[in-house]
Amino acid sequence: MNGKKALVTGGTRGIGFSIAEHLRDQGAEVTITGTQPDGCGPDGCSYLSADFSDLPATRSFATDVAGLGFHILINNAGININSPFADIAVDDFMKVQQVNVTAPMLLCRAVIPFMKKAAWGRIINISSIWGIIAKEDRGPYAASKFALDGLTAALAAEVAGDGILANCVAPGFIATDLTRRVLGEDGIRELTKQVPVGRLGEPEEVAAFVTWLAGPQNTFISGQNLAIDGGFTRV
Repeated sequence: MNGKKALVTGGTRGIGFSIAEHLRDQGAEVTITGTQPDGCGPDGCSYLSADFSDLPATRSFATDVAGLGFHILINNAGININSPFADIAVDDFMKVQQVNVTAPMLLCRAVIPFMKKAAWGRIINISSIWGIIAKEDRGPYAASKFALDGLTAALAAEVAGDGILANCVAPGFIATDLTRRVLGEDGIRELTKQVPVGRLGEPEEVAAFVTWLAGPQNTFISGQNLAIDGGFTRV
C-alpha cells in the first residue's frame, strides 16, 4: 500500500487501533481519529480529533477530510446505547444514528471525489453482527448498523465503475478491553459456548481481513456485509 493514504476513525483502541497498525505495516500513510484533543494511536500514525456526535463539527471535519486525498476510508468509530424498546429515549436513538450512520455517510461523501480522480478507492464501514441479526435491547444500535449496511450497498452500486469498492465488515464478539470490562470472565465463558469456534475473536483477525479488503488484492468484492464472528450468525 505504498503511496496510499488511509483514514481510520476511532483508531485509538480496540479494532480501530489494530486496523491502523495493519495498514501502516503494509506501507499506507495512516491517519486516525479519536474524541480527545490530545489522543494518539499506533506509532507512525497521524491523529485528528473528531466528535461525531456533534453534527456541525462532523460536517466541518468532513470538509477538511475532502482536501486531504485519502485513498482508503475505514469508518470504525461508533457508539452503542442499549435500552428496552419501550424505554428508548429519542435523543439517545438519534445520537446513535448520528455517530454510526450520518458521520460515515458524510465521510464517504467527502472522500469519493478524490477517489474518483485517482480511479481507485476502498471504503470499509465497520458494522456488527447486530446489523445482520438482532437481539433484545439493541434497537438503536441494530437500527444504525442495518442502516449502515444499506448505505454501503447503495454506495457500492454507484461508485464501483469508478474503481471504488465499498463493503461492510461485521465483527462478532471480539476480545477488546471494552468486551472484557462489560462481560467479565464469567460472561465471556458463557458467551463463547454460543460461538461455534468456541472463543472470542481477536482484533488482529478483524484487522487482517479489513486490510485485505482495503488493499490492491481485493479487485472484485463490493457491496457486501461480511461477518467475522466465528460462525455465530450462521447457527
